[in-house]
Amino acid sequence: MEAGGGGAEEEQVMSEVHLGCPPHFSGLHVSRFSFSSRPVGPSGDNDGGGGDGSELVAATSGSFAVDEDGDLVLDRRRGRNKYVRSDCHLLTIQHGVTSSLKSVGLQVWKAALLLADFVLHKSFSSSNFDGVTAIEIGAGTGLVGLALAPVARRIFVTDRGTDILDNCLANVHINSGMLKFDEAKVCVRELDWKTSWPPPVGTYDPSDPSRYLWSASEVEEAEKATVLFAADVIYSDDLTDLFFDTVKKLMSSGAKKVLYLALEKRYNFSLDELDVVANGYMHFRSFFTAQDGHGDPIDGYGPGFVGKQIDPAEIPQYIREYERGKDLEMWMIMYSPDQKQQ
Repeated sequence: MEAGGGGAEEEQVMSEVHLGCPPHFSGLHVSRFSFSSRPVGPSGDNDGGGGDGSELVAATSGSFAVDEDGDLVLDRRRGRNKYVRSDCHLLTIQHGVTSSLKSVGLQVWKAALLLADFVLHKSFSSSNFDGVTAIEIGAGTGLVGLALAPVARRIFVTDRGTDILDNCLANVHINSGMLKFDEAKVCVRELDWKTSWPPPVGTYDPSDPSRYLWSASEVEEAEKATVLFAADVIYSDDLTDLFFDTVKKLMSSGAKKVLYLALEKRYNFSLDELDVVANGYMHFRSFFTAQDGHGDPIDGYGPGFVGKQIDPAEIPQYIREYERGKDLEMWMIMYSPDQKQQ
């Protein structure tokens, strides 16, 4: 998740996902999100009746607790079921509890969890994402890319700013062993939406501040990507403009691509309309023509972009530690240069 700059006294914001974390926690926190190959049922237990029903809670420090044998110790809330599934996995995410607007990528947001559920569902129920090359745009903590990593051929996890990219890379290191994926297939790279694609290229040097630069071969490989992912990148009209400009350039290069985008509508009071409205959402919708399941246009103007909404109710919930609410949306967006503006 990208964000613009700001002053030193910026207001702090907090994701609802982190409401259970220690208040006024400074520094980076570790939360563990649990999932299995069977989704969470309406009661909170896994479908099929064998789920553990208990939710894993965040660790209270930036390091793992281990027992005398060196095994990971997990804190749990009181469970509703004494049985624990043997196929339970963990996404372990290092993140900020609060942040300034320019550093919102240090937090986990609901739309990223919805998009991760979508990725997990496709991974468990089909081969759609097996062996794909993909790009996560505005990745923040990299949660969606980590969910895809076990089945992808290569995933470019992108954002802007050394603090966010360093944290994202730390999450790759934390999860590679637990989720059993090769770290080499996950490339954490800087992608500034204000810079035209292709991005600046350089030589990788772990000690260099510009270590997140792309190599020429990586740019070529990224252009062969067939899937793009983005979550919670729609909250500023200026950034939405830059986001779609970047997506257009990516989709116009190399292989044909599809974008899966998840967002949460955010409402504010408008003096112009004297009502609570989601202006940022309406600006987002102005970028593409929405179609129904039969390919017929519903609304929008889309300069080459065509979108189909995916009902979140059709995406089983695998990750236990969040409540979706009613303001989450999921879109599949494609780009066709021949699509005429209506």
